[in-house]
Amino acid sequence: MQLTYFKMQGTGNQIVLVDQRHQATLPPSSAVLRALANSDTGPGFDQLLWLGPSQDASVAASYRVFNADGSEVEQCGNGVRCIALMLARENDAVRHFVLESPAGPVEARVLDDDRVAVNMGAPQFDPARVPFVASSQADRYQLEVAGTTFTVDVLSMGNPHCILEVDDVAAADVAHLGPLIELHHQFPAHTNVGFMHIIDSTTIELRVHERGVGETLACGTGACAAVVAGQRRNRLDDEVSVQLPGGELVVSWRGDAEPVWLSGDAEFISEGIIDL
Repeated sequence: MQLTYFKMQGTGNQIVLVDQRHQATLPPSSAVLRALANSDTGPGFDQLLWLGPSQDASVAASYRVFNADGSEVEQCGNGVRCIALMLARENDAVRHFVLESPAGPVEARVLDDDRVAVNMGAPQFDPARVPFVASSQADRYQLEVAGTTFTVDVLSMGNPHCILEVDDVAAADVAHLGPLIELHHQFPAHTNVGFMHIIDSTTIELRVHERGVGETLACGTGACAAVVAGQRRNRLDDEVSVQLPGGELVVSWRGDAEPVWLSGDAEFISEGIIDL
């Protein structure tokens, strides 16, 4: 079987889109997805988004998200921006889309400079919704990792996130702590791990160890989670520039049950055919 794909990037995050809106093909197995994620045996990606049709005429497409390790996850902010840009290239007159994700409906707007703003929905703090094992909901939690206790923020942006504040992101032990926290027993579905340094009320630096991927150049939902964590502690303004290894994302949140908006770039890299 052959599948046409687009390879794109969102703030350095490598995204592969497989458009199956007009077919009923199921995604390949985890083993095949891992091979495709490896640039030696496939196009290479951090996330692959499998586009399908929607039963609702107002929804442009549905999508599923797969990480480089072949696991299926709930959301990918950088991937949504790539989908929106692809759809806008099909019809220049349409710049606003509603998409159907595993985490619920997502609204995306393609801006004049081909940057894309995405409504990522409201953050969830109930431990059961993350999911996170805790006796009760708290503003912050104590997490013991390899004999050291860290104070962390835990929330869901459609997928689970654990945020640590650090003094220096360059010196943060992402390679060691990231996998340990990702697989921590208090995160039964595993978690994304953000290492955040607050520069001032409008700017943060962030590195993210993504669940099922490892450290990536950017993570859209991770940027949202980090800004929400800082805002809840009255450390950040309503709109924040997030500086990641792959570039800048802008996150806006008005608090309470308001949605989080994520803005950033998206760019086509290549296209081709996958022969499964």
